[in-house]
Amino acid sequence: MAGASGAGELGGDGECTCGRCPRGAREGHRRAVAAFVALREEYAAGRGVPAALAHSAGAARQWVSDELALSARAVAERAAAEGTAWLDAVWRYTLLVLWGGVGALVLVQALTAIGTGWTVARTAGLAAAVVLALALTVAAWRHRARGGALAPLVGEDNRLSTSRTVAAGWLLPVAYAVLVQAFQLAAADADERRALLDGLELPRGAGLLTVLAVTCAVAVLVRRVVAVRIQARRLQKVRAERPRAGDLLTDDAGRGSLTDIQYLLLNVAAVSFALVRLARDPSRLPDLPWSCTAVVVIGSLMYLAGKYAEGGRPVVLSVVRAREPGDLAAPIRTGDDIEIRGAGFVPPGAENPDLLARTVVRIGAVHVHVPLVPVAGGFGNPTDGVLTVPVPADVEPGRVEVRVVTAAGVETNACTIDVQD
Repeated sequence: MAGASGAGELGGDGECTCGRCPRGAREGHRRAVAAFVALREEYAAGRGVPAALAHSAGAARQWVSDELALSARAVAERAAAEGTAWLDAVWRYTLLVLWGGVGALVLVQALTAIGTGWTVARTAGLAAAVVLALALTVAAWRHRARGGALAPLVGEDNRLSTSRTVAAGWLLPVAYAVLVQAFQLAAADADERRALLDGLELPRGAGLLTVLAVTCAVAVLVRRVVAVRIQARRLQKVRAERPRAGDLLTDDAGRGSLTDIQYLLLNVAAVSFALVRLARDPSRLPDLPWSCTAVVVIGSLMYLAGKYAEGGRPVVLSVVRAREPGDLAAPIRTGDDIEIRGAGFVPPGAENPDLLARTVVRIGAVHVHVPLVPVAGGFGNPTDGVLTVPVPADVEPGRVEVRVVTAAGVETNACTIDVQD
């Protein structure tokens, strides 16, 4: 595969590993991850450390951490290239899905017209679909470097937003229904026009408009809530490599989220109901029962409550001297390892090694990067509740404050320790 410079990068077996095409970016990322995992497992097994460092456990640990951090940085660069290539390519797939839906509508309209004949409502439905598809195509082309039609659904953390997706899921059917009414009005006579206008009266569409207003308000409010909580350091957010469909049903750490799942499923059911009503009677807005509206409102309230409750500020609960088996009790001195106990040291979604390597402990005026300690299948340090770092010689003896700065840039509270000569 040729890149922008006219030549791709080939791996050992001839596979393209450039970062400019989707396949090459994906293969390059896969190889980088495989190389990192192999390196981590080698160090976890105690192999690969230079003989000159073997006599010093602290020096060997720091060397291993630096090597893993460099390798993790290469993985992150490959992941970023894959994300960029994916966004650049996915906008074409969104257009295929969009125009495929228009083609499916044409087929359904043609099949259902057999025996009953072609009607003005069928023409209005197809015209509305084409106009809506053209508008989305223009918007997708303008934002093709950000995922095309998916661009409005991607949050600032580079994840698909459940609230924005649900709001878009209501906006599109409502826009389609209004366009259908407009085209029918343009072709109707006086009596038909009066009947169509009666179908657009507020009592007919009150439930639908209520749901539309609620879901759009939730999308705006959630964005504001998240921004305020981040600024107040009550919520930690790290940027994802690229948007994924699973973002709609999971939290930032990739775990299933009950609030997101119920919000999405309830709205999918209600949108499906509205589409069926529109298909059965395209001469008026879908009449959404108040029971369906109440279900969507309840799901929205639960979703908002979940957004208010999620997250929390990282906190240091205590700092103790790390003790190896056989060590005697002693005060903390420079050169000793300290164990910082607390919660929230690894933000959700920051489990990647390049993000783990950004965790910093501030001991007095000295900043200490938390070393990556590999174990089989992962890392033993840092973890969400415990960090182990050495006390550098630059730390002045006396009472000093210990704080943790997470990968999201949030600083914890201070915990004071006594450092002796």
